[in-house]
Amino acid sequence: MRFAALLIAALAAVPCMAAERLNGEAIRRAFEGNTVSGRYTGGGFFTEMHEADGRALGHNGWQPNKDACWTTREDQVCYYYGPQTERTVHCFTVELSDRLYVLRNASNGLINALATVEPGNPRRHSDGGEPWYCDGLISKAPAMTRRRYARR
Repeated sequence: MRFAALLIAALAAVPCMAAERLNGEAIRRAFEGNTVSGRYTGGGFFTEMHEADGRALGHNGWQPNKDACWTTREDQVCYYYGPQTERTVHCFTVELSDRLYVLRNASNGLINALATVEPGNPRRHSDGGEPWYCDGLISKAPAMTRRRYARR
């Protein structure tokens, strides 16, 4: 609740600028190869390096990523966490206002998080020597098929 009040105050202090809603291609260009870090409206911080092969390295706010994947759709960015049998999927629309990215839940339009994008991988996020592979739906694939699945 405290963060929500701070968020409202911060947004009210920002000069009136129109937020631009990004399409999937614009989201991909902004996030791919860069680190997206921010805070959830319910509290908690996240920071994830968006690899070109679909992996999201770093920390999702609750735990270090060990099988996280990201992909874009027509007007959303979606994240996949966990093995196929227990996978959770989170999709967001993205708005850009100056340098602030507003992530809204695709299902209900509510603001989920505010974030910034840092070029490259300044926080040195890694897979910890335990690589995983993504195809937008599959977070772990057999080594022999990783090249096919890593292509998006």
